[in-house]
Amino acid sequence: MRKTILTASVCAAAFTASAGAQAQQSTSGDVIVVTAQKREQNILDVGATVTAISQQTLRDARVLEMRDIATFVPNVDIREQAPGTLPVITIRGVGLNDFSNTNNPSAGVYIDEVYLSSLGLLAFDFFDLERIEVLKGPQGTLYGRNSTAGAVNFITAKPNFDAPLTRLSASYGNYDTLEVEGVTNIPVTEELAIRLGAKSIRQWEGYYFNRAVDDDIGERNIALGRAQLRWTPGDSADILLKVEGYSNNSGLGQGAFFGAVDYTNPPSFACAAIAENEIDPTCTDFFGYSDPDGDPYTGDWSDRQFYDAKQIGATLRGVFDLGGAELTSVTGFIDHYREAYNDLDASPLTALEFLPTTDVRQYSQELRLAGNLNENFDWLVGAFWSHDHIVVGSTGYADVLFQTRTSGFGDQTTDSVAGFIHGEYALTDTLSVIGGLRLTWEEKEYTARVFDDNPFGTSCLISLTCSPGPTPQITLAAADALKAEDTNLSWKAGLDWKPLPSTLLYVSASRGVKSGGFFFGFATNSGSFQPFEPESLVSYEAGVKHQTANGALRLAASGFYYDYSDIQTFIRDQSGAVPFQRLGNVDEANLYGADLEATLAPPAIEGLTLTVGLGLLDSELGEFVALSGPAPKGNEFPNAPSVTFNTLARYERAISPGLRGVIQIDGRYSGSTFKDALNDPLIASDSFTLWNGRLAVGAEDGSWEAALWAKNIFDEAYKVQGVNLTSLGFGYENYNPPRTFGGTITVQF
Repeated sequence: MRKTILTASVCAAAFTASAGAQAQQSTSGDVIVVTAQKREQNILDVGATVTAISQQTLRDARVLEMRDIATFVPNVDIREQAPGTLPVITIRGVGLNDFSNTNNPSAGVYIDEVYLSSLGLLAFDFFDLERIEVLKGPQGTLYGRNSTAGAVNFITAKPNFDAPLTRLSASYGNYDTLEVEGVTNIPVTEELAIRLGAKSIRQWEGYYFNRAVDDDIGERNIALGRAQLRWTPGDSADILLKVEGYSNNSGLGQGAFFGAVDYTNPPSFACAAIAENEIDPTCTDFFGYSDPDGDPYTGDWSDRQFYDAKQIGATLRGVFDLGGAELTSVTGFIDHYREAYNDLDASPLTALEFLPTTDVRQYSQELRLAGNLNENFDWLVGAFWSHDHIVVGSTGYADVLFQTRTSGFGDQTTDSVAGFIHGEYALTDTLSVIGGLRLTWEEKEYTARVFDDNPFGTSCLISLTCSPGPTPQITLAAADALKAEDTNLSWKAGLDWKPLPSTLLYVSASRGVKSGGFFFGFATNSGSFQPFEPESLVSYEAGVKHQTANGALRLAASGFYYDYSDIQTFIRDQSGAVPFQRLGNVDEANLYGADLEATLAPPAIEGLTLTVGLGLLDSELGEFVALSGPAPKGNEFPNAPSVTFNTLARYERAISPGLRGVIQIDGRYSGSTFKDALNDPLIASDSFTLWNGRLAVGAEDGSWEAALWAKNIFDEAYKVQGVNLTSLGFGYENYNPPRTFGGTITVQF
């Protein structure tokens, strides 16, 4: 790892000697404005590692879903538990090693400052965004709730009082995909403005071909809409009401099968390749099925796959000038429901398939009062409250494997209250001290059941002999009104030094906490539902940011060390007569590494912009006991590649009077990663490189543009997630989307 860091650092330094920082510009001119610290600031003045992905980059690079963000941010990994759904964000190796929608993400995700309380809320499509901000490291003071890994802020484009504007775009691509988007901004009066937006996505051909039904699967049918009303009664108030929603009635892609059995050798029923931690496509499941074609997008899956989701949300944000202080109020509401069918055994038999459902209703309120004292002390005090009710369900189909079906539900209510303060005091004209505290109280109440429905009277879960005969439904696992309560303190302390107006050096230490909670999934022991403890992370970070006088070079570099305690992961529980697996805690872990981002716009080549980002990471879990036995100290974190690298090159120039042309290439490299805390090599992912490209021509005044684009140009296939169920005779692997390409026409008036 040290050799890798040294080599990569030398390469990055060689580039940044002639290239520069912060890849994604998000405002006009040479200033990138972010609101990472709850107020507008030049990104060069923020003593933290922040990446801003601009509106232009979001559109041109087709950043359309959560998984696309990792292409532009080093030291970030985003995996999907199933294709197109349940994304899990990992920042600098810190992420969630769970798939339960009752759990909260380790990286706080916010849409217009409203926190998303469940993993089930993270699978949404993007449109009409002003920018995305990714903050690395614990954000325990200003963001607070469950932000040990960092925070991802989505800022939608707001109504403005400039001239009316309407933008329409249509894209058509392979897999018979049509996307149509429209946005209009209407200044009604000097005090009232409206912004309306809608988007439709129709993909009539899925990425996956199901041999069992001789047809493709994974088609998409998505509709999104947003309406915003902005009212500024005088100079002392700015009030924004936003209502948005979406409907997703689509097919669901499925994972690739691999077997664990040598069906030609019934006495052992063990495949030698699995014993050597290798996947042999000729290995079968217990019923003799194999999928030897090596194509992860082709299989023999159930014909019942689908994905249905609906959501509506509302946000009311008000900013009020009180004279010497500014009051900000953010009120949020989300109502979400979804269900999906997942063929976990990935075979034509109904061996192990699940139909999970998620119902989330959440309310939140934040109040902040901020001001400046004597022009050298920026202060902020705030309070936060949230209430969310999450009901999850699951129907299991194990007709062949266990000759039964299961059902279950989990019902979780969470109340969270916090108070926080944050201040920045200028000791001198160039040196400032930063500090913040947040006190959080949270309580969760949980009830759950898992049943063996035994519809065939032959359940192998009830009797190992699977003997026939009627048996009533029985309860396999239960939890009754369990409670988990926690009060914790998060903090931040730091120094910012600006020896030059365009150079910032900073050091900081901060602590963040992710709350404990309850697991929901298939369980045969009530102990699986006992609460897991909160986890905490203390970060030590130092960094530098610089911009040359002519704005041609921007550079941001930082190094960090994390002291990580009580990490939430799956462990072995021996409290009963029979050991079982549950979500628990690992005592300790350490991570360290570096981030570098650089952008160069060389004056000698007008219209050219070059960008690089480099992430380096070393992670080490402490020892723990898994269901399979002791795991020694030293395992790497899951989804934590030691090296990530991203780059973007954009060249724009006039090609004739009134016309401009654009060529853009972007790419991402990720080192190999493990997919679980056990570092199971069978489901680990190899390193990969993705390339995307775009060619466009349009009017210089921006009134129209025609573009051709391609994503994953070289059709690279890499493993996003893996599940090792070889004790049941098979395993499951989820892969990234294949190559897509198409064209887009945009008009603006």
